[in-house]
Parts: sequence; C-alpha cells; structure tokens
Amino acid sequence: MIKNVIFDFDGVLVDSEILVSKAFSKYLVNLNISVSEKDIAFYAGNKTVDVIDKLSLRFNIEDKQKLFNDIMLIANNIYNKELKSVKGTEKFLSKLNQEKFIASNSGKERIIQGLKNVNLYNFFEEKNIYSFDMVKKPKPEPDIYLKIIEDKKINPEHTVIIEDSVTGTLAGVAADIRVIGLTAGQHWYEGRNQKLLKDVGAFAVANSYEDLSYIIKEL
Repeated sequence: MIKNVIFDFDGVLVDSEILVSKAFSKYLVNLNISVSEKDIAFYAGNKTVDVIDKLSLRFNIEDKQKLFNDIMLIANNIYNKELKSVKGTEKFLSKLNQEKFIASNSGKERIIQGLKNVNLYNFFEEKNIYSFDMVKKPKPEPDIYLKIIEDKKINPEHTVIIEDSVTGTLAGVAADIRVIGLTAGQHWYEGRNQKLLKDVGAFAVANSYEDLSYIIKEL
C-alpha cells in the first residue's frame, strides 16, 4: 500500500519545462542559432547550469555566464507571467490521501513561489519540499530521494516517485524506489517517445493525472 508520494516539480506539478524551452529557443534565435522548443525539451530534468554547459558546447558559445544570465532573465519573466500547473494536478492532489513530498533540481524559493503562482501551495508543507541545494549531488544521483527517506523515516516500499524526465527517473531508480513516469506536461509533445522513461527503469508511465490515479490505486 502506498503511503507516500514524492513529486518532481518542473514538468510534473507545474508546466515549466516548456517555458524554459521557449526561453532558450527565443534567445538562441537572436544569436542566429535555429533550435526548436521541442529540441530544447530533450534536456528536461537537468539543472539549468548543466543545460547551459551542453548548449554552449553544442553551439560554440564562449561566454557561458552571459548566456546563463540572459536565459535566467527571460525564463524568470516567462515563469512569473505564464506558469500554469500541469493539467489535472489540482484535482489529483485534492483527492490524494498519502503524504506528499517534492524533490526537485530547482531551488526551494523558486519551488515555493511556483506553487503559489499556480495555487498548489496549500497542498504541500514547506518542510516536505526538498531542493537540489540540500544534498551533495543533484539528480540523476539518488541523494535527494535518499535524504527524504532518511529524514522522514519512511519506508521505500510504501513510497512512489512521480517523474517526467530521464534524469529524475534514473535518480529514483538508483534510490531503489518505484518510479512512475508522468508525461502530462506540454514538453511531452506529440510523437516524443514515452518509452524513454520505461527504458531507464520506470515501472509504469501515465499519460495523465487520471491515469496516474488508477496506477497508484492498484499498488
């Protein structure tokens, strides 16, 4: 029986991955670099600084700090104005009786502000929100999930993780906790291979929060 549900944040609770993709795509166009939002969505689940490193190498951008600063300015502006919850999130959380946690590669203040922006804040206690800076190594390392298990003294066998990315799924699997892939976010555009999450260890993949509800009930 599942007693604890640990959610990733970006792309699981809030539809932010597509906004980050939009920020990168918009900025790179100004550098005469043509890259689609769908292409950027491939990096979902990674810390922004790591995405900066990969894109700088890929497109031979020398000033990574300027790229980071400019992207964060655009992304934060879009985040504050356009952020929405992933479709079905609020209804799902309102019916969920299990203990709820968040484990994210984002910073805690950003997570809290994001929850407030989309009216999901009241579903989570701040003490149950874990961010990358609370552990030595972020996802895909399992540290953040192991810290929740240790801090809260919860049984991994009674726990499930909800992830939308390969990076997060790898972290959950490495922590030896069951992972359900969720592909309800907009960055999971039509045609993107949802099998990716199963290939790295997710035991099930839900296309919507309605599907997720059924899967959890069966565990």
